[in-house]
Amino acid sequence: MEVEATNEDCSWLPFILDIIKCMDKDSTDVNQELTKLKTKIQETREKILAMPEIESSPGEQQEQLKTMREKVDTKTQLLQKYKGLCVFDSPKS
Repeated sequence: MEVEATNEDCSWLPFILDIIKCMDKDSTDVNQELTKLKTKIQETREKILAMPEIESSPGEQQEQLKTMREKVDTKTQLLQKYKGLCVFDSPKS
């Protein structure tokens, strides 16, 4: 499952700004705006928990990263090796 979040999805600033505006006006909408902010925070928590490998420790993540880099290096070396091989042109139909 791939989770993709944009800056717009994770921005709490508009909600905080709305709360401040309501407070400046002595509006009764402050509670409603606070509820929106709480909802946004909960949505963000859920997105974070849904991220792949979030349960892995930093050490495990470093080990996975090391393994992936080694695989990339091996594949890069193979590509360089095969690039240098003589390739025969195949007859075109």
